[in-house]
Amino acid sequence: MTIEDLENFWEIDSQSAFEALALKTFYFQYENNNVYRSFCDLINCHPAEVTTVKDIPHLPISFFKSKKVCCFQAADANFFSSSTTTGGIPSKHYYRQLEDYQMSFRKGFEYFFGTIEDYTVLALLPSYMEREGSSLIYMADDMIRNSQQPESGFYLNQWEALKEKLHQLEKKGKKTLLLGVSFALLELVEQYFFDLQHTWIMETGGMKGRRKELTREALHEELKKGFGVPKIYSEYGMTELLSQAYSKGRGVFECPPWMRVAARENQDPFIQLPWGQSGGLNIIDLANRDSCAFIASEDLAKVHSHSHFEVMGRLDASEIRGCNLMVF
Repeated sequence: MTIEDLENFWEIDSQSAFEALALKTFYFQYENNNVYRSFCDLINCHPAEVTTVKDIPHLPISFFKSKKVCCFQAADANFFSSSTTTGGIPSKHYYRQLEDYQMSFRKGFEYFFGTIEDYTVLALLPSYMEREGSSLIYMADDMIRNSQQPESGFYLNQWEALKEKLHQLEKKGKKTLLLGVSFALLELVEQYFFDLQHTWIMETGGMKGRRKELTREALHEELKKGFGVPKIYSEYGMTELLSQAYSKGRGVFECPPWMRVAARENQDPFIQLPWGQSGGLNIIDLANRDSCAFIASEDLAKVHSHSHFEVMGRLDASEIRGCNLMVF
């Protein structure tokens, strides 16, 4: 089986279609991904025993730090890399071509919010702009360009210029998306007060060691007051995933049709918990067809359904890094 034998994940329109493609993706990745196959063999999981999605094992996300988790020869391949705390080891997500990532974030945003051309996109992502290999910067740049709005753009630490731009767009009644890392959004509202009627605020991550961690609820309260908006949107993404989940203001993330989540028992990672319980977050991201689509993350989450979850924090003894999570 080759990657060309896998159907387009962005065309999934039913649970049965998801399950069929998930199983097909598992067989493809077991055959072509040496790291994932070795993991499956180590836990005595043979493809003949995998007949449902629940049977598919999830690869611990830490393997992206120490191994080349991919379904091709990655000697000279490009990759996205994660941010780290001082002395930490970054994760690397290798890719052959960018079509899967482009289709995932473009179709995912459209699924939840409509066409990007409806928005002026402002990106306040200073910590990501100051390094190379960020998948978030690639996504934001693509959104800015495809918005086809001349006022869309990146901002580093130009607080005054960003404030003026937001006020100008408000006066024009332009529908605006301000995409920002949490600590930078907080710094902005600590310097200026806003009363935004046409702007959506979307936070993309934690404090990354720049400030004291807040609960998501406390963060959103500060941002709502500072921007004068009724709710704060959130994006859940990470280097190891090519897809994003979004929250529309209540802290509950929703997945696109090609992504699925489940909670696992912390003491026994092979036990899946019922809906409504908290545990380690398992993620299936079928956009990850050339790496590994079945990830056991280090996030602690309450999972409400296949597609809805809340991030409660990090699992004990996990390294804190720049993923989209807040300490509960």
